[in-house]
Amino acid sequence: MTASQASLYQTYFYREPEPWRLNPKMDQRDWRGVFPAMTTPFKEDLSVDYDAVERQAFWLISSGCTGLVALGSLGESPTLTAEEKIQILETCRRALGDRVPLVAGISGLATPEAVALAMAAESVGCDGLMVLPPYVYRGDWRETEAHLSAVFSATPLSSMLYNNPIAYGTDVTPEQLRQLVRHPNLHAVKESSGDIRRVTALREVLGDRLAIFVGMDDVVVESVAAGAVGWIAGLVNAFPAESVRLFELAQSGPSVELRDLYEWFLPLLRLDTVPKFVQLIKLVQAEVGKGSARVRPPRLELAGAELEQAHHLIQERLQRHMVSAV
Repeated sequence: MTASQASLYQTYFYREPEPWRLNPKMDQRDWRGVFPAMTTPFKEDLSVDYDAVERQAFWLISSGCTGLVALGSLGESPTLTAEEKIQILETCRRALGDRVPLVAGISGLATPEAVALAMAAESVGCDGLMVLPPYVYRGDWRETEAHLSAVFSATPLSSMLYNNPIAYGTDVTPEQLRQLVRHPNLHAVKESSGDIRRVTALREVLGDRLAIFVGMDDVVVESVAAGAVGWIAGLVNAFPAESVRLFELAQSGPSVELRDLYEWFLPLLRLDTVPKFVQLIKLVQAEVGKGSARVRPPRLELAGAELEQAHHLIQERLQRHMVSAV
């Protein structure tokens, strides 16, 4: 680590890992099931509501989720300070205990920033990392590989590569992933290209070397059929029990229950795939009484026709859900 990296690392409030954390317990076998990409709740003054963070994390795992991802895109990570990120991870750790893995989203404009956050996540007890390519700058493969390798090498924590070419403009192909699996702690990939063929291509190139997670809510059933073993989910923040059940049914193969649940859920799941997905998912949370619609700038809460249209969709789905439950 360079002197500048070390200095940056100190800004992330490093503390020596406790002895039991020096040999991470999470491995590839633990990358399975439904992992919420948790939203970050804010108070009226837009400070982080840590009490709500703790309640939300506990509710999600109590509903059957098998892991939790904090500080992802849905968690509005770019709007959070270094101190807030660390406190969110500490809060989630308390809520989860040792029941399920806690995964920290690792992103940043610069490689040292991402490395520092990864090391800080280890120091506060995270079990795994979800690693993104750099924000803003879209490098070539040599640059992208160097960035990702630096983060994977920074800690022994079990790691997932987050591939989202639609949002971030960088596509890590199966052949490129073949080069990255030399890192022994790279155990999983979150695939958000939106192309179901990518799941089968990953399996063709890498076999079972990586656990494949679907990263877009509205292709979860198809992705599981193609070989995905996990789901980094968005609408799970409002509907955890339904999300877990949908994933379980998808694993079991076609059924009437799977078809009915997916048809009900799909219009809501599509909210995860549009530019204002954060505002929309937080609005759903508010509508079901599990959060607020508050977001940090530059995002603004939905208003006018957008809000009316979203509200109508959510209420129509909720009415159908209540009818089907009778």
